[in-house]
Amino acid sequence: MNEQRVSSPAGLRAWLGLLVVLGPVLLVAMDGSVLFLAMPKVSDALSPTADQALWILDVYGFAVGSLLIAFGGIGDRYGRLRLLMAGAAVFGAASAGAAFASGPELLIAFRALMGVAGATLLPSALAVLGELFPDPRLRARAIGIFAATFAAGFAIGPVVGGQLLSRFWWGSVFLINVPVAVVFLLAAPVLLREVRVTRPGRVDVPSVLLSAAGILLTVHAVKHLAAQGPTTAGAVTGTVGVVLLGWFVRRQLLLEQPLMDFRLFRDRVFTVAAVTGLLPLAAWSAVAYLGGVYLQSVLGLSVMDAALVALPGAAVLTVTCVVTPRLADRVGTKAGLVACHFLIAAGLLLLLATGVSGGIGWYIASAVVTGVGYGLSFSLVADTAVAAVPPERAGSAAAIAETSNEIGNALGIALLGSLAALVFRLEGPGLAGTLDETLGLPGLAGAAAHDAKHAFVAGLHLAVAVAAVLHGVLGAIALRWIPKGEAGRVPPPEPAPSSGARERGDQRR
Repeated sequence: MNEQRVSSPAGLRAWLGLLVVLGPVLLVAMDGSVLFLAMPKVSDALSPTADQALWILDVYGFAVGSLLIAFGGIGDRYGRLRLLMAGAAVFGAASAGAAFASGPELLIAFRALMGVAGATLLPSALAVLGELFPDPRLRARAIGIFAATFAAGFAIGPVVGGQLLSRFWWGSVFLINVPVAVVFLLAAPVLLREVRVTRPGRVDVPSVLLSAAGILLTVHAVKHLAAQGPTTAGAVTGTVGVVLLGWFVRRQLLLEQPLMDFRLFRDRVFTVAAVTGLLPLAAWSAVAYLGGVYLQSVLGLSVMDAALVALPGAAVLTVTCVVTPRLADRVGTKAGLVACHFLIAAGLLLLLATGVSGGIGWYIASAVVTGVGYGLSFSLVADTAVAAVPPERAGSAAAIAETSNEIGNALGIALLGSLAALVFRLEGPGLAGTLDETLGLPGLAGAAAHDAKHAFVAGLHLAVAVAAVLHGVLGAIALRWIPKGEAGRVPPPEPAPSSGARERGDQRR
């Protein structure tokens, strides 16, 4: 991108192009959460096991998170627009397949394929925005709209899913992706231009395989432990997964162009930002999933009513994402990062007042308080991460921030969801692996149904208590580690250093 274009204003084509790009971005975010209220109906239709139900929910997030950085490099080499269009086509086709899946195994497979396609969309969409808006001020505004849309997609996913399920069958939550993908494929060649970098780096295929396999095997072992207890197969799977992840980390530290630059974690501010990208998404996704089951299967709300209960929290989260940049300019990014963790912790603790016979008011209050915290974290993470590192490493920092969001979304369901499932297995009536399976048993006694609901609520309480403690700890760490006035400070631009200077800079860090 040459310097003459930097000051040129954005025209109608640029804003229409932004609108077209936001369609796939919204879909990728929504599909990370749209199933949270749909799972009871999916369970009724496909009868997945407890392990399969968790995979249906989070295999999408793991696929996106494990391939996000890799597809960023592939897009640099072969063209961002080309990759963006291929990803949109596969995303639409996989969504149609998921909508008509005849069993849980097929649904898991199509959700994984949707995740692979989703991983092509986010980094390429951001690169295309840079071509649409060469002016730095307008580009910053466009990226802010991009971030707010992504956060809003996560927030409104359950609400949109609830609205669709109140009128149509469960597959409609996937089928809505198809027309958006078609519109994008028709409009993108007209409004968007190809984007490549001058000297793209190599994509390290072994790193991609190690990270993806390590994450999937480790999480599979955790889910297996929660659903079936300790077994030799689960222990072996978990051990292999941990070894592969360790191998992945070691390989990144040795590569000249790593898939994920772990050396950035030597900076405390960057570390806090990266963990802040992961932990709030983990808490939010776990509570949204468990909360959807709680509202429908424990309290007996309809899908429509459950969606309405989730609406205040989604609205607060979206509004907070929009106003946070201006708020951070006044109070500072450090105050925002610290506040987000303590607000999330306080809001999660409100869920401890929910019970088998009631708790809608507490649920709404929790969603509103945590919504403010989630909105702060979603808006501040990327800027804080990028500002904490030298300009020549800003791309790696932004990629890690994006990846932490996706991995956090999946880990919340995998780990906190598995913790809740473990409590249900230990304290429930022992008739089936999940609450919905138990309540669907013919001739179920009233006492057994009450025990199953009580066990589920106990699992929900333990999951939110663990998440609240983790947020409290991270808030205290952020308060101590982030210097006042430094977080969010964008370093002045400087010439890219030579390889020797960059190596010396890395050694000093």
